[in-house]
Order: sequence, then structure tokens, then C-alpha cells
Amino acid sequence: MAYDNLKLEKGLYTTGKSFTKALEELDPSENYRGTELEGLDAFERQLKRFDIKVSGPDSDTISKFYSTSTSSVLFPEFISRAVKAGVDGNGKIEKIIATTTEIDSLDYRALKYTDSMDFSLAQINEGGVLPECQISVSSDLTRLKKYGKILKASYEAIKFQKLDLFSITLAKIGEKISNSQFETALDTVFGSCENVVEIAGESLAYSDLVNLWLELQPYNATTLIVSRDSAAKILTLPELRDANAGLDFHGTGRFITPFGAEVIVYDTGTDYGVFALDNTCALEKVQAGGIVTEFDKLIDCQLERAAISTIVGFAPIYEDAAAILTEE
Repeated sequence: MAYDNLKLEKGLYTTGKSFTKALEELDPSENYRGTELEGLDAFERQLKRFDIKVSGPDSDTISKFYSTSTSSVLFPEFISRAVKAGVDGNGKIEKIIATTTEIDSLDYRALKYTDSMDFSLAQINEGGVLPECQISVSSDLTRLKKYGKILKASYEAIKFQKLDLFSITLAKIGEKISNSQFETALDTVFGSCENVVEIAGESLAYSDLVNLWLELQPYNATTLIVSRDSAAKILTLPELRDANAGLDFHGTGRFITPFGAEVIVYDTGTDYGVFALDNTCALEKVQAGGIVTEFDKLIDCQLERAAISTIVGFAPIYEDAAAILTEE
């Protein structure tokens, strides 16, 4: 089949698309329907072509990528995928964003929705005027930041390392990238949120959480984002220490909230208080490409100081779809 004699070269990384998308155009996956290769994408077929096993007990070593000059072209994409697996596996970002927008520049302006009424529409008499809503482009640019790490290692030091072990190390890089993106997302929500609820007493109480939930209405409080200190306080509230709540927490690691929201505990060094948001409409993730790896150095066996990065920003969609509970 075509994948067996496909010409691999560095230029596949410079097409303006991802390496896999460039491969797919040359070797479409739809051509393999009904064959033993169905379910593999173009990159995975190339791994099969060169018999490179990247996981499992029979995982190959890094040197297998460099067994030929052609197969070495696959190594940067392997690294990008392993790092992306760490970003996706973290899961925090995906739990708070409504959508991801891919762009091909560093300038982006989000859509802004303005409505003269809230969520209910009054009945219009015959001949009456319909209320207006306006969708426009935001006057503020969405700031995109680069997140990444420098991979510093000599080929001689790691060439005999198993690929599955190396993948775990790369996934940790992705996890750290995801944590940094999550902190930026929190900054974005904190900076745009206008719904602020103050704790009524000297310490966090169950009634404060209920007030936070009410403040967010008519949006749904799908996600609760709390610091470690706030999580500890919530766990020790008398209302949340009944037998069923305790069994669920000890069995699954999830604890009950007054509105059934999914809880994310953050540790960014800054205590933002307690966030409640509707993850279906609160935040947009803007991404200029995926995980980018310096392919030239890696293909030429020069791993020293090879950069792995991604460019991401966040923009509020509905600014009132988030609420903050704070002591101040």
C-alpha cells in the first residue's frame, strides 16, 4: 500500500499544518477501510512501516527511530504526541472551557454578545417590537502566550531508553504545560468576573456556597474551582460529612457539593477564592497550532536544547457565567 513507500522528509513539518495532517493528505486513512490497518492514522501506519513499537512490554528504544534516515523524521511527531497526551490527560482545562478555536495568527478578537433582556423573553403583542440582541467583535485582543519546555539531553545518554518510559517523561512536560495554561485561564476568569459573593461570617459556611450558586443563576454551576485550603474547608462542613458523602469521597475521591458541580482543586500559589462557572458558555480557548517541536535538531540526533511549545490564550464568552466566593 501507499504507506510502504511514502517519502518522508523534513518539509512535512513546514506545511503550515500538523505533521499528521500533512501525512494524511499524502496517505488518506479512508483508503484503508475494511483492511487490517483500519483505525490507524497516517502517523501510526508509518510506525508500523518501520516496525517501531512505542508502548507495551516489547517497546523499542529511542534508537529505533534512527535506524534509517527516513524513520528519524517520525521522532519529532512522536515527542509532540507524547507531550499532548500529558496536556490532555491533565483534564483541568477541558473541564472549564466551552470550545477551542484554532487560529493561524497571534491576534484574535472574541465575539461579544449583548442583550437588552436576560434569559426570559416577554410576550410580544401583535405589531409590537421585538427586543434586540447584538453580536459584535470584542474591542479587546485575546492575549496568547507561549508555553513550553526545553528538552535537554544527549542522544548518547538516552538512545537505549525504552520509548514507553520516555513517553511518561514527555507526558509530565505536557502536564506542566497544562497546569500553566490552567493558571492563565483562572486569571482570565478572575479578571472578567463581575459576580462576587463575600463570605458572610468569619469562615466558609454551607450557606456561602448556596449563595454562590444562587448568584450564578440562571446559569448552571457545572464546575467548582477551589484552592487546597478551600477544598479542606468544604470537606469538613457538617452538611457534607454525612455517611453517604464520606463513602463516596473515600471510594472515588469525589466529594459532594450543594449543586452537584464537578470540583477541581488548584494549587497555583495564588488563592483566587472559590469559583463557580458554567463550563458550557463561560470560557473560550484560543490556540495557534498544536504542540510544536523543533524538528531539525531531533531529526539530526541533536536533542540538546530542543524546544517543545504551544501558543494558547483564553477569552470570556459570557462574563456573567462565572461567580466568585471570596473573604474580601
